[in-house]
Amino acid sequence: MDVRMVKKAKKGNKEALLNLILSRKDDYYRLAFSYMRKEEDALDVMEDMIVKLYENIHLLKNNKSFYSWSNKILINCCHTAYRNRNKTILLGEQEIENTLKDEQNDFDRIETQIDINKLLSYLNEKQAEAIRLRYFNDLDFQTIADITGNSVGTIKSRVFYGLKKLHTLYRGDRNE
Repeated sequence: MDVRMVKKAKKGNKEALLNLILSRKDDYYRLAFSYMRKEEDALDVMEDMIVKLYENIHLLKNNKSFYSWSNKILINCCHTAYRNRNKTILLGEQEIENTLKDEQNDFDRIETQIDINKLLSYLNEKQAEAIRLRYFNDLDFQTIADITGNSVGTIKSRVFYGLKKLHTLYRGDRNE
């Protein structure tokens, strides 16, 4: 990462900020998609993240930590979007029908795959988040610790016990 580019972005250079974001756009998308599970929702939270980065870049204290800072903002945007999405909304008959069709199309796309998100729902939120960041986004333990504000040991523990519980759920308590 170019620290000079971060300094330019902090001074208000929009092009520098855009270059920083574009250099990791695929990583941001994978991270957003692992939380939101739909392309449109992932792109929406990425837009929210870009706005927040632009508005708050001056608050970044360590220029070298731009990407962990921006990942944390993206995760917060995902959490906010997820909470807002789960609010009860009364839908008309046509909207309900369209929602059911969308859900069926999503199901058809993954019918031959293990529904890992279903399994992750049996974990506590912090374990599921650590596993998503580690395995869906291929982040190392230190980066996950920086993003979540926890120690590396805590992250390793969450991943270990989360995977152990997933193994028990998926394979049962067989002694193999």
